[in-house]
Amino acid sequence: METEPLQIRLAVRELVEFVLRRGSIDSRFSGFDRANEGSRIHRKLQKAAGDSYKAEVPFKAERKVDDVCYTLEGRADGVITEPDGHFTIDEIKTTGAPAELLTADFNPLHWAQAKCYGAFLCQRESLPGVDIQITYYQVDTDEIIRHRRTFSAEALEDFLTDTLRLYTPWAHMEAAWRATRNASLKALRFPFPAYRPGQYEMAGAVYRTIAGGGRLFCAAPTGIGKTVSTLFPALKALGEEKGERIFYLTAKTITRQAAEDALARLRVHSTSCGTPLRLKTITLTAKDKICPLEERVCTPEACPRADGYYDRINAALYSFLSQTDEFTRADIEAFALQKQLCPFELALDLTNWCDCIVCDYNYLFDPVVSLKRFFTEGGDFIFLIDEAHNLVDRARDMYSAQLLKSAVYGVKKALGKGHRKLTAALNKVNSEMIELRRRCEEADEHRLVIPEGLPELNKLLSRLSAACEDWLEEHRDGELHAEVLALYFEVHFYLRIAELYDTNYTTLLAAFGSEVCVRLLCLDAAPFLDASMALGRASILFSATLSPAEYFIQTLGGGPAAKAIRLQSPFSQERLCLAAAGISTKYTDRERTRESVCRLIGAAVSAHAGNYIVFLPSYKYMQDVSDEFAMMYPDVPLTVQENGMDEDAREAFLAQFSADRPGTLVGFCVLGGIFAEGIDLAGDRLIGSIIVGVGLPQIGVEQNALRDYYEDTMGMGFEYAYQYPGMNKVLQAAGRVIRTETDRGLVLLIDSRYRTGSYRRLFPPHWSHLRRIESAEQLSALLADFWAEPPSRHALPK
Repeated sequence: METEPLQIRLAVRELVEFVLRRGSIDSRFSGFDRANEGSRIHRKLQKAAGDSYKAEVPFKAERKVDDVCYTLEGRADGVITEPDGHFTIDEIKTTGAPAELLTADFNPLHWAQAKCYGAFLCQRESLPGVDIQITYYQVDTDEIIRHRRTFSAEALEDFLTDTLRLYTPWAHMEAAWRATRNASLKALRFPFPAYRPGQYEMAGAVYRTIAGGGRLFCAAPTGIGKTVSTLFPALKALGEEKGERIFYLTAKTITRQAAEDALARLRVHSTSCGTPLRLKTITLTAKDKICPLEERVCTPEACPRADGYYDRINAALYSFLSQTDEFTRADIEAFALQKQLCPFELALDLTNWCDCIVCDYNYLFDPVVSLKRFFTEGGDFIFLIDEAHNLVDRARDMYSAQLLKSAVYGVKKALGKGHRKLTAALNKVNSEMIELRRRCEEADEHRLVIPEGLPELNKLLSRLSAACEDWLEEHRDGELHAEVLALYFEVHFYLRIAELYDTNYTTLLAAFGSEVCVRLLCLDAAPFLDASMALGRASILFSATLSPAEYFIQTLGGGPAAKAIRLQSPFSQERLCLAAAGISTKYTDRERTRESVCRLIGAAVSAHAGNYIVFLPSYKYMQDVSDEFAMMYPDVPLTVQENGMDEDAREAFLAQFSADRPGTLVGFCVLGGIFAEGIDLAGDRLIGSIIVGVGLPQIGVEQNALRDYYEDTMGMGFEYAYQYPGMNKVLQAAGRVIRTETDRGLVLLIDSRYRTGSYRRLFPPHWSHLRRIESAEQLSALLADFWAEPPSRHALPK
């Protein structure tokens, strides 16, 4: 019986860049690619080309080579129809490379892509041949360089066939793998004996969203098991071809580890059930962390792993993919060492063949480091976005930029009086920033908000950018190369953000001493997040504290069609003593009420021996309260968070919270800081979370700019800039207690505002049993009853 030929769908660019790549990794300046400027320049050239030029011409063609049927898709930048009926395929490339390097043979891949389109056009129009034109646009000089060659239809078809034949072994590997993967995913079973309360509901909502496409915002309290509740239904959908691959996006290392642990559990459980899970997974590690060089220099001269990388990678890649399904950092580093390959680039190349990619938010959302191989045009991707409450601030930071006068002046001073063009550009920018500093010094607190932006500074920075590029090209091994390059990238990123500047932005100026800081502040990143999520079929945004839903849907670009679910906690309320004390902790009242706050803390930690953390809204207030508490309760052991703790110091701090530690330990930490979320102190490692204040961000120019923006656009300035972000910190800190169904503990809220309706409506459903207290004595009585009463035999709600 004759077998059906393999069916492979492939983008032309993906095909040629994979099978025809050659040479070395070389990040030197002449190879810098302005991908984000490309679209604008393409449109400019296409518009200027006249009526005979048809822009963005789509192609879709089918070819059978050997035993593989290919569906090939792509989009030519332009097709020119001459008056005599002759056709020309135009391929536009923007580059920072010097014009003298832009010869006809500058990059064979540019011709290869256009030649494929030429073959499609010849077949579609029954042409004997076409011209292929490569149009280079030099972004610094605006110089346009064109090269044109004539090809017969037969030559183009032969080239296409030969190129596809190089892909044949990869096509066979991909098809065989997909069949194996889908069979194992069909047999995949949930890795626990039963679903926890809320878990089945969450998994079902995730599956339906992926199957139908769209966006889901899920508030899933601690204990539901949100990682496996998203991964499991996503994998089942993937096995049914409802999605091409999964991206599990996280903000922190600890949540990446949770995803890896969940995948490992699924593998172990599947093996125990008789059908091992066959799924290729990878966790991406930042380049700075995985690069083996002491000083990262990505050139063939400086790094032997970069030298000839593209000549060697495909054979190595095929071997590695045949050896394992799980690509950990350690595995990648070991294989890269063995084959003398760059481990970072190897990891990126592996992603093309992986089913589930665990990585930081940056790889989807960041305008600089997003994975262009996937997210230039998008695909049938599934985005699982963990701890999505973190994405609001992260996204604003990604799309904001700032520049310091000292960065410009430092290079100016080091450069001296030589290098006239660069020196002149530096002088002009420096002078403009001095003028901006003068304007700041005339304003209150030496700060200004300029919604319209600074177009004159942008012009000067554009000229500085071009001057830096020329200097860097002429002084590749110059003494100041690193300093000028660093400034160049700062200026370049600033200008990229300036191109996005609209009503979602404002400009902040601040002067302090001789310094002036210019910051392009993104007030609303929702349009950018929306565009990024639109590159996939479905986005699942989840967190324990993703409420109020309308706030996160609005700020994270969910759009009007987004759905939201809010799940109940799986833990019984009787395991949590929840109390609120009506003491004012507003800034103006803190000194007056500090002793009362300490008495409440004392009552809380004296009722039952164990480990507690007190969260306060600032370092200064934390220090003031911890000092006062130490004087009032000298026998209670304390530990206080320090500013700027490194990884070792953080681990040492958390190690103090041991389950078998005798007596009581009280930690003092900053609300919203490194210990207020993302730490898992289960069981007796932490039995109490005491939260002082409502977590409002510090009042300042930036937060007030956010307040004004959301007041103008939604009439909810205070809520969006202050109240909701603050309450999110509170909920995260409260979630450090009761991590498992057998835990018991206390959450004490100290602030009179928790008694108001505007805050009570933000409480999660499982906080309905909150008790109001008026004094430390009342709290002591409440806790005496709580700790004396054994919990119900049923840990979970009925």
